[in-house]
Amino acid sequence: MNLTLAVKQYISKMIENSGPGMKVLLMDKETTSIVSVVYTQSEILQKEVYLFERIDSQNRDSMKHLKAICFLRPTKENVEHLIQELRKPKYSVYFIYFSNVISKSEIKALAEADEQEVVAEVQEFYGDFIAVNPHLFSLNLQGVARGRSWEPTMLSRCTQGLTSVLLALKKCPMIRYQLSSDMSKRLAETVKVSMTTTLPLTHILCRCVLQWTYQAMVHELLGLNNNRIDLSRVPGINKDLREVVLSAEHDEFYANNLYMNFGEIGTNIKNLMEDFQKKKPKGQQKLESISDMKAFVDNYPQFKKMSGTVSKHVTVVGELSRLVAERQLMEVSEVEQELACQNDHSNAQQNVRRLLQNPRVAELDAIRLVMLYALRYERHSSSILPSLMDELSRRGVSERYRRMVQSVVEYGGKRIRGSDLISPTDAVAITKQFFKGFKGVENVYTQHQPLLHDTLDQLIKGRLKDSQFPYLGPSSLRDRKLPGKSYLHFLEEVMSATGHSGGSDRAQGSSRHSNRR
Repeated sequence: MNLTLAVKQYISKMIENSGPGMKVLLMDKETTSIVSVVYTQSEILQKEVYLFERIDSQNRDSMKHLKAICFLRPTKENVEHLIQELRKPKYSVYFIYFSNVISKSEIKALAEADEQEVVAEVQEFYGDFIAVNPHLFSLNLQGVARGRSWEPTMLSRCTQGLTSVLLALKKCPMIRYQLSSDMSKRLAETVKVSMTTTLPLTHILCRCVLQWTYQAMVHELLGLNNNRIDLSRVPGINKDLREVVLSAEHDEFYANNLYMNFGEIGTNIKNLMEDFQKKKPKGQQKLESISDMKAFVDNYPQFKKMSGTVSKHVTVVGELSRLVAERQLMEVSEVEQELACQNDHSNAQQNVRRLLQNPRVAELDAIRLVMLYALRYERHSSSILPSLMDELSRRGVSERYRRMVQSVVEYGGKRIRGSDLISPTDAVAITKQFFKGFKGVENVYTQHQPLLHDTLDQLIKGRLKDSQFPYLGPSSLRDRKLPGKSYLHFLEEVMSATGHSGGSDRAQGSSRHSNRR
């Protein structure tokens, strides 16, 4: 179940099918992102692909010595661009691959446009998603909902993306969805239309609180788009580091630290720096002999690569540390964790009010605190939610953001959710983890475990309630009882989160799943 490998194999197969010779890779906006996340430009160049073009570009030159590999989403716009391309072909031959299912009528339209018979092949390769990590994918969608209902175009794209994932992994699943979520149910139904049900399982739910792990923090605080981070606004940033790539496929340090807590990252950055210092060529190193020169040249590429890795991660972690201090996120995080894990209303209302009155706390952090309070103490007899909303108004928080508090209660409040969103924890059992690895970072609270953690645990043990997560599919399979051990042997889950994905929930689920297996 390796998504990165699945997409890479598709792309490799496209290139192999075109045979030897110089090639151009013709893509659209979305497939450009899909390819760039799993392959570097240098890797593609090694496969005789020397040119990368967009199908919607109007200024492409005619190059009849090149073969064209077209990797496109099967949208009406792309089909129309391709029809225009085939009527006046710029390349010698075309190998056409769609990232999802294309209709027969569109295939017919392409065939009619191919009057010069330049099309050698048309296939469907199901890489219609961005493989962020081997076990995490994204569709880069924003604004998927209208209230508590799907935006129609977004529902269609999510269905296509999730179906593509299942096809790429060669899985034909049983589907379970979160009963309390209308959006989850609707997505489950649309996916089911094109799927027959067998033992692998797709589990559709809505996700909640983020944890403080490396990938999740980068995504939340800096923005992670197709594994790229824009650091151009960082004070005093080196021009070579204005945009950096964080890819687990090509960056060993990042791969090893994806799900590490921030304090642990500090320790590992220190170790990386120390290792770099040991391997760094001495400034006064003498190159007196041919063997000295040869040794330097042999070691230089490795040193240069390591130097880039060190600079990149020191810069990223340094900026994260600056933002944590500037926005007082340690203090904010402590109160968030107390809201999520404890049941002390008196202390909670004091802490939330205190932070709302702190001008250094960012607007979105303040909104998030009030949201957590609203979910936690929604029906508490002494709830001070109206007072907290007034506090947000005094801070100058826009009405648009203030409305989000009520929206999140309507979306995931007590009346809607089918299980406890926040599980109370014995105060004696709650511990605050102390990290010493990074100067200036004293602690990060990681008491809260996402609801997904317990949901997966129940799923693996065969105890997940049908009343909360019903099946879609034939009753013969739904009623089939699986022994616990057998369940562990062949059950695989494809988790689909409707909404934002930050990575750390997936880390929690992956950790528990791997431990159980």
